[in-house]
Amino acid sequence: MGILKAVRGTRDLLPPETVLWNRVEATARAVFARYGFGEIRTPIFEDTSLFARGVGEETDIVSKEMYTWDDRARADSDSAQSLTLRPENTAGVVRAYIEHKLADAGMLQKLFYIGPQFRRERPQRGRYRQFWQIGAEVLGPAWSGSDSPLRDAEVLEMLSTFLNELGVKGWKLELNSVGSSTDRPRYVAALREALAPVKSRMSADNQRRAETNPLRVLDSKDAGDQEIIDGLPKIADFLDDASREHFAQVLAALDACGVAYTVNPRLVRGLDYYTRTTFEFTVPDGSGLGTQNALLGGGRYDGLSEMLGGPKAPGIGFAIGEDRLILTLQAQAEAATEPKLDAFVAPMGIAQNAAALLLAKDLRAAGLAIEVGDGSFRLKKSFEAADKLARRMVILGEDEIASGILTVKDFSAGEQTKVPRANLAGFLRG
Repeated sequence: MGILKAVRGTRDLLPPETVLWNRVEATARAVFARYGFGEIRTPIFEDTSLFARGVGEETDIVSKEMYTWDDRARADSDSAQSLTLRPENTAGVVRAYIEHKLADAGMLQKLFYIGPQFRRERPQRGRYRQFWQIGAEVLGPAWSGSDSPLRDAEVLEMLSTFLNELGVKGWKLELNSVGSSTDRPRYVAALREALAPVKSRMSADNQRRAETNPLRVLDSKDAGDQEIIDGLPKIADFLDDASREHFAQVLAALDACGVAYTVNPRLVRGLDYYTRTTFEFTVPDGSGLGTQNALLGGGRYDGLSEMLGGPKAPGIGFAIGEDRLILTLQAQAEAATEPKLDAFVAPMGIAQNAAALLLAKDLRAAGLAIEVGDGSFRLKKSFEAADKLARRMVILGEDEIASGILTVKDFSAGEQTKVPRANLAGFLRG
């Protein structure tokens, strides 16, 4: 029998890498809390119709990438329910908003999530079939201010703060407006008309998109199609006055906050629910993501709640590809390597094991990170283990136990110091 391995497109996250994952998530929680966001946790699978209606049946996600199955009926008279592992989380959050009647509070809902999503796409660097997203959604009744340009700018300013606090270098914000629910159909019709005479010269994927989802052609990375794409109509020429004013106010608020941005007229979001403001944060070449340098993206979805059978609830949200963010931090050498423990307690014989465990217990209770060796280790092995794991080594032999004066080896300084047990915790913090 062969060795069992993780399924293709999935992988195990192990120390020390998980230290960085925890730091990223802790920073996200801390930053989002300062902006008034609370955490929501939705199921990892939903009724398939949620994504068909919300994301769009003609999108690549729904048509090609979802993990869908028929849940067994519990009795012959029951029909099986079609279920899908969530490929994204916005639709699930809006479903929860509707189901739990959060609109009744009349307040703006600011929700964030951290968790796995699932898409059956070709695995490549930074893209997996089980991948992790950090995301947030702001939605509510119109009278709560959910459709205000201020909300868009606040989300973008929060994201710039988050990336800066993580130490991401050289990020750039690109944004655009894809118009209202009336602007967008007019633009899609014009785009479809413009693509008709040229689509036969495009790649197979873009020929298909030209028929099923023309907006997706615009953000195609196929090098051979770029000249054709550059000549297609621009969404800015199809915006009504209200959409233009909304976008202008978003830009003005970003200017006031000092958030740098670039307006990219070709930037669209291919999911059916996006309206008005759309955006992406990218990082420079050499940041570990290859040619696909988008770190996160999002946009406004003013009609999604109604598409799912709920009340009118304008909203805006984003999703960060956490796998890609980790790669970026590692490539930019800003990622903290695994922090070393405060000390390694090394008993000099099996008879000192119990005393070593008690000492470690007391030091941990004082808030220190401690590892304990074993009295069966030779001194050389204890030194090697301690040097890999901790900044200092506390030697605990018969003499140290009898006198209460412990020997502490500092690896960076190369010095040994005698420290009374009562002062040990304070010394190790220094």
